[in-house]
Amino acid sequence: MENIEKKFEDFLITTDKTKLDITAIHNFLSNYSGWSDNIPFEKVKTSIDNSLNFGLFHNNKQIGFARVISDFSTIAYLGDIYVLDDYRGQGLSKKLMDCVMSHPNLQGLRRWILLTSTADWLYEKYGFNKIPKPEIYMEFYNPDVYKNNTKK
Repeated sequence: MENIEKKFEDFLITTDKTKLDITAIHNFLSNYSGWSDNIPFEKVKTSIDNSLNFGLFHNNKQIGFARVISDFSTIAYLGDIYVLDDYRGQGLSKKLMDCVMSHPNLQGLRRWILLTSTADWLYEKYGFNKIPKPEIYMEFYNPDVYKNNTKK
């Protein structure tokens, strides 16, 4: 899959995995996200290896991230989306979402899935809605899977 890059001012959004700062991504997810507390570094690395990733950079510093898991035909899961606190309020989340949703390999999908407890207003701009029939949704969820992780 061809890498996509979008430059604006001193910022860059790229799908090039070789440019990602996996240590910075792991630090945010493990310590600040609230959804991946204590996730092991190797789990983050493996998830990145097997996803379409969007890194957001300011002057070569990783300041945001999003990743998509997809079959590139019918369905996609959007997750691990963040912009560091110091960079919020500048429209960067919107720029990141613009890149994700306009990626050529993610067009024509029947369903997108997103789990979020924040920024509903942002995702609604891209067509995301609350599940209309939550009674047909099922999940297997293990919230304690990383609890005993001592390796960071």
